[in-house]
Amino acid sequence: MLFSDLASGPAAAAGQVLAVNVLDPTSLLSWAGALAVLVVLFAETGLLVGFFLPGDSLLFTAGLFCSTAAGAAVHLQLGWVLPAAAVGALAGAQVGYLIGRRAGPALLARDRPRLAAGMRRAQELLDRYGYGKAIVLARFIPVVRTVLNPLAGVIGVPARTFALWQVIGGLVWSVGVTLAGYALGSVVPNVDRYLLPVIAAVVVVSLLPLGLELRRSRRRPPHHSTAATDEPVR
Repeated sequence: MLFSDLASGPAAAAGQVLAVNVLDPTSLLSWAGALAVLVVLFAETGLLVGFFLPGDSLLFTAGLFCSTAAGAAVHLQLGWVLPAAAVGALAGAQVGYLIGRRAGPALLARDRPRLAAGMRRAQELLDRYGYGKAIVLARFIPVVRTVLNPLAGVIGVPARTFALWQVIGGLVWSVGVTLAGYALGSVVPNVDRYLLPVIAAVVVVSLLPLGLELRRSRRRPPHHSTAATDEPVR
């Protein structure tokens, strides 16, 4: 793992870093273990540059690796992974919110199609469901969970309201997805042999909320507008 690699010397450590695939949960977890969970979740939920990182699949895979035998190629401790996931998710969201409050609208004015699409979806969630529900739902939608936190800061969501709901949503998402992976690994022998199809299934499931929302949006009457929605929960 990471610390044994670093101990073998700077050159070896540099080679290991270059060999890590940041889009591959197995590669990340093999290299840095629970630390990878903390760093990736912090970057994905707190920094706009982290929108491409594999939050859902990383959490689920980490849970799977917590269920493997101690002598497996990759074995993690649930007692380390769960706190790392929670700290990364909660601290990242709070930092994203503070960045949004300080930087203002210019922060989100970037010519990146995926970020722009995510921002639109985040704004729609806030308009339709109000602050509380939107902040929780955003955790389960890739890219949206990256941009909603700074967007909440930009539009002036009250700090206490944001902190309350981001903690609730962050814990449900980070701990829940990790425990789901751990539960599956505990009941299915050698599930780590089927990581690719399992991770693919997780990615599909993580996109379901976005797909359902798009489907509902298309079914709305043409005269529907955000002005007709309930007052945001503050």
